Amino acid sequence: MRHLIDTLDFTLEETKNILDLADRIKQNPDSYSHVADGKRIATLFYEPSTRTRLSFESAMLSLGGQVIGFAGAEMSSASKGETVADTSRVVSCYADIIAMRHPKEGAPLVASMYSSIPVINAGDGGHNHPTQTLIDLMTIRQLKGHLDNITIGFCGDLKFGGSHSPAARCARWWGCRRRKRHTAPRCPWRWLRNTPPCPHR
Repeated sequence: MRHLIDTLDFTLEETKNILDLADRIKQNPDSYSHVADGKRIATLFYEPSTRTRLSFESAMLSLGGQVIGFAGAEMSSASKGETVADTSRVVSCYADIIAMRHPKEGAPLVASMYSSIPVINAGDGGHNHPTQTLIDLMTIRQLKGHLDNITIGFCGDLKFGGSHSPAARCARWWGCRRRKRHTAPRCPWRWLRNTPPCPHR
């Protein structure tokens, strides 16, 4: 069983395959409209979200699946003190996959340790947002035609932007150059210089 907690959970080849599959689905959605028949995704969103939550839910519905879940911690047993571990363990009995958004860094990782079904990190604070990184890479590839040896600019709040740093690390796989302009103090960009090249090339 595989989880998606960090963008680098996938190898370079697996990332390419995912982007290729996404392109095929976009080009011919009807061919994939029943691949998730009888499957359920549980969207466990502990903080407000519009685009991310609706993206997961609409994608599952487009594939023929069903959606259960909650759109805020106050709408779940978390408001009564239930832990992420307990929630993921229980929800595993109701769904086939979990997409979790949480304000605390590492919460989806904890969920994956107790879940008996795959867990997707749909954003954990300013730490990681792997599916956003994947769609960023897909968009760049569609616009540029490739991901090799291009210059990518990152602008905005790079400290709390959950997809910026993972996207920058992934960009190294293709030999991309990075240009950054951040507006938040103490941006943790310095650690990026020490990120090793993709070990799967």
